[in-house]
This record gives sequence, C-alpha cells and structure tokens, in this order.
Amino acid sequence: MRSDSRYCQAVVDVPVIDRSSTTDRVAGALREMLFAGDLPPGEPLREVTLADSFQVARSTVREALQVLAAEGLVTRYPNRGVVVTELTERDIAEIFEARLVLESAGLRAGAEGADLAPVTAALSTYAAAVRADDPVEQTHAHLEFHTSLVALLGNARLVAQADALTGDLRLALASVERARRNARTQVADHRRLLTLMRSGDDGAALAELDRHLRGAAVSVAERVIGA
Repeated sequence: MRSDSRYCQAVVDVPVIDRSSTTDRVAGALREMLFAGDLPPGEPLREVTLADSFQVARSTVREALQVLAAEGLVTRYPNRGVVVTELTERDIAEIFEARLVLESAGLRAGAEGADLAPVTAALSTYAAAVRADDPVEQTHAHLEFHTSLVALLGNARLVAQADALTGDLRLALASVERARRNARTQVADHRRLLTLMRSGDDGAALAELDRHLRGAAVSVAERVIGA
C-alpha cells in the first residue's frame, strides 16, 4: 500500500502541460496573416497544408481554426471545409444597421448620465494601438470602442450581440484600414464623438455616430466587394 501511495502522489505532483499554447500560437499566426491580407476572403484553409507549414499536428490546426471561427474570421462549410470569411453587400448593410441601433441606444444612455469612463479608456487604448502601428490590436481596439458604447446600456445580452456583430466585421474592417492608412483620422473622429457625448448634445452625437457608421459601411462594401 505504501508503494501505491507513493505512486499516486508522484502522479499528482506531475505538472500539467498546457496543451493549448501551441493552438494559441497557430491561431495567432493565422490571425496576423488574415489581418495583413495574406489570406484573402474566400481563401480555403487546408488543415494538412497548414499543419505542414507550421510543423504541428493536424488536430492543433483544427483547434486553431475553431478559435478563429468563433471570432468570425473564418467560416466552416459542409463539404467545403474552412475558408476565410467573406461578406456579401447585404451582410455588410445588415451588420451596420444593427450596430447603429445598438450603439445609438448606448449613446442615449450616456446622455442620460451613464459613466463615460469606460468609453474614454477604450478610446485611449485605440489611440495607443494606432501609435504602436499594431494592425491586429488596432482593429480590435477600434471595435472595442464601439462595443463600449453599447455597454453603457448595462445589458450583458446586448453587449454579447454587439460582440457577435463586430466578430463578423473584424476582417473586413482590417482590410479597409490597410487600404485607407488613415487610422489617426479615425481616432480623431472617435474623439469628436466622445466630446459631443460629454457636452450633452445628444442630437449632435447621434448625428455624428450615424455619419461615422454609414460612411464605414460604404468603405467596407467598396473595399471588400467593390459595391
């Protein structure tokens, strides 16, 4: 019994290996390629080819693609496999219409006295990512600013809906920002919106948000599908 006890203790003391780290690294590498434009919308992502390229197990690639699918960056189709997500003109229009509804509601909550500190912090993070010229973090921070507007409603379900919408949009927005090269102008636009919110002029703030999102929808459609 003693030997069995020692054996059990030895098994318990063995450190657990974090098997997700390789998956995270592969997902991160693919994410960078997507945001850099190296993998265009509609591009098929073959598990065997990627496993050979990254020199990892096919199962690791499969798990990494599941991570990216959850973020809306890739899409899995029956009998077709995984491809880089591509949006239609209608997809883009519907996403921005839904965002306008959610973010306008959040903006009104801000006008009614909701704490704007999280919005201010999100804008600072976005500006820092632009200064660092980090395309992945820049797109993430840009969308997080908009999600912070929805969060002013204090409704977790609506925030989850906003996250789902921006997940579908990340890749398209990254493509637009690469083409425009005007991230600093975007930061200035967001700062103007926050200034209007702080001033209490909710009419002007709503008009600015409407202008911003409608303009973004046009830019995304022109860049992604040439509409």
